[in-house]
Amino acid sequence: MALWVQNQKKKSNGKTKDEKPKKGRDRKQKDKGEAQLQAEQEEAERLEKERLEQEHLKKLEEKYQGARESELAELNSLELKFLSAQQWKMDYREQAKWEHYLSCDGSPDPTVPQEMNTFMSLWREDQDEGVQLVMEKGEVVLKLIEKLEFLLLEASPNEITEEQRVQYQEFILQLQVLLHQKYNEATQNLLKIASMYEDSETGNMHTVIKDKNTTFCIWVNLKKKPRFKTHVFQEAGHGFDLPKSLALSSVAVRVLHTRYDHVSPLWLQCQGLPRPEASDSEESAEHPKDNGQEPGEQEEKGREEPSVPAAEETSSKERKESAASLKENSNNIDDKKETEEETEKNSDILDEPSQAEDAVLQEEPGGREEAPEVADLQQLVPVGGVYHIHALQLPPQAQDVRDWSVVELLHGGLEVYPYSPGEAEDGTQAAVQITLRLPDNVIYFEAPVVARWDPAGQQWRTDGISNITYEAQERSITFGMGAFYTVALLQDAHLNLPYQAWELQPTGVDEGLFTITAVFATIQIQIKDNQCMLSAVVVEEEEVLSHITGQWMSPFALREALKRAGVNIFPAEHSHKYVPVPRKAALAEGKAYEQMALLAAAFAFAHSKWNGEAGPERVVFKVSEHLKADSAKDNHWSLYMFNGEKVQTLKLTETSEAFSEELEEESEFHSTLYHMLKDFASKEAMDKVERAGSLFIDSVYQLLLATRVLAFS
Repeated sequence: MALWVQNQKKKSNGKTKDEKPKKGRDRKQKDKGEAQLQAEQEEAERLEKERLEQEHLKKLEEKYQGARESELAELNSLELKFLSAQQWKMDYREQAKWEHYLSCDGSPDPTVPQEMNTFMSLWREDQDEGVQLVMEKGEVVLKLIEKLEFLLLEASPNEITEEQRVQYQEFILQLQVLLHQKYNEATQNLLKIASMYEDSETGNMHTVIKDKNTTFCIWVNLKKKPRFKTHVFQEAGHGFDLPKSLALSSVAVRVLHTRYDHVSPLWLQCQGLPRPEASDSEESAEHPKDNGQEPGEQEEKGREEPSVPAAEETSSKERKESAASLKENSNNIDDKKETEEETEKNSDILDEPSQAEDAVLQEEPGGREEAPEVADLQQLVPVGGVYHIHALQLPPQAQDVRDWSVVELLHGGLEVYPYSPGEAEDGTQAAVQITLRLPDNVIYFEAPVVARWDPAGQQWRTDGISNITYEAQERSITFGMGAFYTVALLQDAHLNLPYQAWELQPTGVDEGLFTITAVFATIQIQIKDNQCMLSAVVVEEEEVLSHITGQWMSPFALREALKRAGVNIFPAEHSHKYVPVPRKAALAEGKAYEQMALLAAAFAFAHSKWNGEAGPERVVFKVSEHLKADSAKDNHWSLYMFNGEKVQTLKLTETSEAFSEELEEESEFHSTLYHMLKDFASKEAMDKVERAGSLFIDSVYQLLLATRVLAFS
């Protein structure tokens, strides 16, 4: 009996072991079937969802195409405000011209050739002026140049002809040359009577004369004592240390600091100014015009052959050709030509490098061979003006003979001292040591590059400069030169790019605030009607540039003021070569600025991190209705994508993990940003847009176009 039970248990155990794997296989097959069925259902749902989305997008596209014509027509009516602003500016310039005529203040109208030629001819004839008088007259000249530059930048093509444009550029060059000639003549007049102002302590003569535009420093070595080879102009902060050979010579050292730059090519001084066409075949070969090529294609030519002659140290031939062309255009009489050429000849003495300087270029101080380095003016630009540092021949001084004062008169004008560097005690070449006090109204975010002007090549170069020491706290820079040069301190034009963030928001009726967070600074610009005001520039939590903050000016004037102060937040056409940002199509970028300006009275716009992910044909930015004075909150922003022809609201947010083009729910396609915002905006906001003044809209547009925040952030 026990044996039978045992066998039955064995049979039972064997049956259970066989049935368990079978049930497991059945369960797996069932689960697999269910998973496959679920996957098929999910795929079907996905395909159905895609089909519905495609149908929805197709309907939206059809609706978009159907409404496109009417939307563009409505936008065109709004864009008439740009034409109204342009007409207002033309009328304003005409009114200013008439008021200038009625004022009879003695200054010429820079757009009238007869008045300009009379002004320049009369000043050329007056060759006995002192430095102070030249500074006073120079302020008038600088205002004339500024008026011409702004006219060239602001005037529309139908306001001035191409012939007038070329003539205004020639006027600028002529005024720049004449102003520097006058400083040379005044220097010569002062040197003739230097012995009358000798210092009781050193026996030499030194003086500093300055105004807001220029600092004139001169030291005259009357006693020729080697222990006085070092001098510091206390009122200016500039100084020098001469080699012993110069300390024993009849020499004068002039440091003329102009806070403007009349040396660099005109296209650099007037960024945004188109390069003029040459007047003859020879100039066409020397000065290439803008032919629409990409910046990269013109880079080498642009470095070697600037399109417009520079101011101080262009060759005599170029100056005379420009003057002759100007005379032909304005029908000047021939008997003034001789006086002009004689004046220019005297001024050109400082333009030509001496043989000694040429020799120094072949070998740096210290006996080290070094290849010349040319500054790329598309990347490095002069900031803080130009320093004309010259060693000058000392003319014969007046001698007292009984009751008479006798002086030998020379007809050569101001002459450069023929300095040839000798050897120092250690066997190296004796360099001239120069210390410059940096201007207080300029910011150098990094140590500036010291460059000298090469008149022969018409370019800034960094060879010939050695032993540079930059003291940021003391705001001074010291360096050695193997000869005397015109020097400038160069700064990277793109060091504040790309922008870290930006925001444009309305603050009142036809008023707004434009904030840009750059690499080193945060800039706040207030906008009101046709003017802008720099409200703050913050660097390392400290407000700077108080000399230009709080002043209302035009967008063009504000741009130039910031650039002169070293805060360059205005990309040029070639800036993409130096700033690592993806390029944006001109259509999308330009149309976006126009329509943002039209809506800026009631909406705030800001930077989106997804703009760089959208590709070159589209721009992405944040928008928020903004009717109150407080800032737009993060949760009130919406993201919009625009390609210049179609705009859509994105479901994306700034905190999303990846970029997506998915449409916001219940949103549509539109041809314009105006109609897109109209779908969600309040009636109050759209009424405010309709009532926005044309001058405010134009000012916003000019600032957006100048900063190009959608392409460089």
